[in-house]
Amino acid sequence: MRRRAPQDQELVGPGAPGRESRGALPPSGPVVPVLVFPPDLVFRADQRSGPRQLLTLYNPTGAALRFRVLCTAPAKYTVFDAEGYVKPQSCIDIVIRHVAPIASHYDVQDRFRIELSEEGAEGRVVGRKDITSVLRAPAYPLELQAQPDPMPHPGPPSWTAPPTARHLPEKSHSQLATSSFLLFLLTGIVSVAFLLLPLQDELGSQLPQILHVSLGQKLVAAYVLGLLTMVFLRT
Repeated sequence: MRRRAPQDQELVGPGAPGRESRGALPPSGPVVPVLVFPPDLVFRADQRSGPRQLLTLYNPTGAALRFRVLCTAPAKYTVFDAEGYVKPQSCIDIVIRHVAPIASHYDVQDRFRIELSEEGAEGRVVGRKDITSVLRAPAYPLELQAQPDPMPHPGPPSWTAPPTARHLPEKSHSQLATSSFLLFLLTGIVSVAFLLLPLQDELGSQLPQILHVSLGQKLVAAYVLGLLTMVFLRT
C-alpha cells in the first residue's frame, strides 16, 4: 500500500523539542536486531524515474513481526507499505520515494526509523533502528540536461569530395562503364591469346620464335583471366 511516511513522535527536526514515542522498548526482555540494507539512504535528484530507494528488511527470528516506518520529514517522502508484517526468517522490500527533489532539500539529512514489534494490536516493541537519508544534487544542472549539446559537430574531413563531384551526370556514368567494359574485354582477349601461344621450348610450331612465350607469362595470363572472370561474375 502506498502511504506517506508517518510522523515519528521521537525523531524530530532541527530545533524542535524531543518527545517520547509510544511503544518504547521495555527495560527487560528479548531485543530483536533490526537488519536493514542499505544502512543509509542516498537519493539522487537526477534519477530518471524519480529519486527512490529500495530498503530491504530481514526478520531473523522464528516468529512473524510487525514493522513500521517512521520519518522526521514525512512530507518529503512516500513509503510503499509503510507498515505490515515480516514472515519468520524472511525479508521484505520497502520502496521509499523522495517527492520533493528541490534545491533547498539538497544535502539535508533526514532520518528514518524502522520499528519492529510483536504481533497483535498492543504488541510490544522489540527492536528499532535509525537510518539517515540525504538527497544529492544532480551531477549536472537540470536545465542543462534538457538542452541539446551546445558543441557544434565537426564538419566533413578536408579530403571529402565536394558535393558537385559526387553527382556525376548520367551520361558520364554510362561513358565510364563503357570504357571499363572495353578495357576488361581487351585485357581478357590478350590473356587468352597468351594462353594459346606455344611455349619457348615447344618444337614443331609454325609460328615464329618471337611469338613463343614462357611458362611464367602463361601463368600471369591465367591469373589475370581469373580475376576478370570474378569481376564479371560479381557485376
